[in-house]
Amino acid sequence: MKNLLFLTILLLSIGFSASAQSKIKVACVGNSITQGPGRDNPDSYPLQMQKILGDKYDVKNFGVSGRTLLKKGDYPFWNEPQFEETKSFAPDILVIKLGTNDSKPQNWKYKEEFTADYIEMIETFKKSMPKKGKVYICLPVPVFQGNFDINGEVILNEMRPMLMEIAKKTKSEIIDLYTPLLDKSALLPDGIHPNKEGLGIMAAEIAKAIK
Repeated sequence: MKNLLFLTILLLSIGFSASAQSKIKVACVGNSITQGPGRDNPDSYPLQMQKILGDKYDVKNFGVSGRTLLKKGDYPFWNEPQFEETKSFAPDILVIKLGTNDSKPQNWKYKEEFTADYIEMIETFKKSMPKKGKVYICLPVPVFQGNFDINGEVILNEMRPMLMEIAKKTKSEIIDLYTPLLDKSALLPDGIHPNKEGLGIMAAEIAKAIK
């Protein structure tokens, strides 16, 4: 009887372990728009996306407020613990939403290095991902007010074409987060950061692309 009970517990344990390992891991890298009200806050877009995708996925929020893609930016994502944590997570799917803070004058003066830095970041993360892993590059949400020195014209007219080219060079996929929020300025109260509903729209768009 004891042997049967032990065998049952062992089989259940193996089953739970296999189930956990089989989950598709999704890493969300970004700035304050990704971090949202907090990395563990259910209103953040990654955790809203977790609900949409369901139990087959394990979504982690690696967003850090104010961070740049540019290595020479004022607060590079490269220097944050979340950069190494993303690599350690070894995601099957990587979603990058960086660039908004790069549009600030003190950062965009290094715009000639933006493409190279972005490609290097993708290639660095790919080393920790499975061979069939996917990378998604997000086109930043609209900027309705020039708060925090963020420049919407730079993002739309200069950065956007760069992101499209980066996607081609790295064989990544583009997720357009600009268009779905273009007529929803009320969902970005400060003109930059989406509220819970706006973050929900982002979550839905990214989840649709992933699925």
